[in-house]
This record gives sequence, C-alpha cells and structure tokens, in this order.
Amino acid sequence: MIEVRNLTKHYGPTRALDSVSFTVPTGQILGFLGPNGAGKTTAMKIITGYMPPTEGEVVVDSLDAIEQSLEVRRKIGYLPESTPLYTDMNVIDYLNFVQRLRGIPKSEHTTRNKRMIELCGLGEVVRKDIGELSKGYRQRVGLAQAMVHDPEILILDEPTVGLDPNQIVEIRNLIQTLGREKTLILCTHILPEVEAACRRVLIINRGRIVADGTTSELRAAASGRDRLTVEIKGPEGEVRQALEQVNGAARVAHADDGDRPPADTSTARFVVESAPGRDLRETIFTLVRDRSWILLEMRRDAVRLEDVFRQLTRDTQADREEASVS
Repeated sequence: MIEVRNLTKHYGPTRALDSVSFTVPTGQILGFLGPNGAGKTTAMKIITGYMPPTEGEVVVDSLDAIEQSLEVRRKIGYLPESTPLYTDMNVIDYLNFVQRLRGIPKSEHTTRNKRMIELCGLGEVVRKDIGELSKGYRQRVGLAQAMVHDPEILILDEPTVGLDPNQIVEIRNLIQTLGREKTLILCTHILPEVEAACRRVLIINRGRIVADGTTSELRAAASGRDRLTVEIKGPEGEVRQALEQVNGAARVAHADDGDRPPADTSTARFVVESAPGRDLRETIFTLVRDRSWILLEMRRDAVRLEDVFRQLTRDTQADREEASVS
C-alpha cells in the first residue's frame, strides 16, 4: 500500500532524512519509532503530501505521492501531532466542515457523522465547542476528522501525547479497532503503545532506519545473552560457585544490585547469563535438586522493547563526531 524509496530531506544544512526506504503492506499496523528529532514527523509529512522530499519518492497504492498528490490525499487520513481543530466550532459543525473540504456529498454527512461519533466515543460532546473539550476528547475529534472520509490508510503522529492513563487506554483500544480495517502507521516514541497495537516495528534514528521487524525479532537481534533470574535457598557461596560451573553459564551476578550480597544470607538470588538460545533452566533445576537445596524462583527475563530502542538509538560520541564532520 505504501512504498518509500530512498527518501531524503534537507532543512538547510540539516539532513532530517537520509535515504530512508520501507514498505507497508495493505492491512498492516506499523509502529514508526524514534527519539525526538529522529525524522519521524518529517517522513509522515512527506508521505501525506504536506511537503516534498529533497530526494527520493513515495508511492501510495501505485500513485506517486508528489505528482499525484491530490489522489493520494484522498486515500489517507492524517492526524498530525498538533491536532488541526477550529476551537470555536462545535463537533458536528467541524465534522461537516471537514466533509465539505473532502468533497463528500451533503446527503452523506449525517450518516458519516453518526459513524464517527460512535466509533470515536463523541456522543456526550457533539454539541459542545471544541475549545471546551478536554485533551482526550480533542484527540478523538482529531481522529474523527482523519477518518470521516473512510480512507484506506491512517497515519497517526503521537496520538496519545499529553493524555492521562485512562485516555491513553481508550485511544489505544480505538487504534486496535481501526487496525482491523485500515493500513495504519502509528508514529510515536511511547513504546507501550507500539507493543500493544503494532504487528511490525520500524525504528529511525538520526534520519536513518536502524531496525525493521516484529517486536520478537528485534528483541532476538538485540539480545547479546539470555538471562535467568534464580532464587535458591542454600549457602550463598556454594550456590554461586555451583552456578558458575554450569556448562553454558557465561556470567553469574547477584540479582539485587551488582555484586552486593542479598540481605537474607539463607537464600541466594542470582542472574545467570548464557549464550542466546541456550536454555539452562533444566540444568539448574537438576543442580538444585541434586544438592538438596530449594528452588524458590526461576524466571527467564525477556529483553524489553525499551532496551532494544535505547541500544539502537543511543547517541554515541562517534555519531556526534560523524554528524559534525558531515
């Protein structure tokens, strides 16, 4: 549905995008991640026709987004980070206004309004001025304007920014519902939103794509070692020595705080690291049983998406030196 080819954008001497390429198949929910200033919003503005690229091209459903901009915009619903609302209009008047801009026949306005009011949960505020609404309801109105023309593609830029936890859950549920019907790009730096809603994750940093895959694939690629946290009732020194001698154990450390011993010396709590894909759980269980110790806890620590994100977007000194030279 969307194909981005070698997209580059310069703002004067600043290179916001650097040869970015990716595709989004029909019906996919793509999480577009990156730290502030990484180039996410610039990419979305180019895809939606708000600005041209310096180089490269965007194809949306076989249409060139630059040469056939109007046709492409008809296929896209866009919620920018700053929701485009007229605060002196009430919700119904605003939705009617957007439909007129979209060229939707007046005979269809009432039906489409009812659909948006139901889908976005606007029933309690339809006659209120937008300026009187909470941040959460304004976001819902913004979503309604993005969807009122029933686009094939939805692009949502930071849709939950500034919302309270209850509002975030409501918007997240709405995004999941929409993802069953639309091709959807969720542009954000809020990682729980991506894990909850997206089937695929694309991470951009300093204008370049640094990762592309499912959350499971990204975790597997970024994980240097598997980690097991174990708590064993037994002599702390003997337990540690035995764990260090387990075939496949690369590192053993106290789980509480580096090498600080746990407060309760009758139990030992360690993190055992091993090579990726090396499962030591059965071996450790057998070890504890044979020593007549008691296994109180054993869990595999999953690599968090936050850890992957930080690893891939870390601004190293080498990066800064490279940027200053270019």
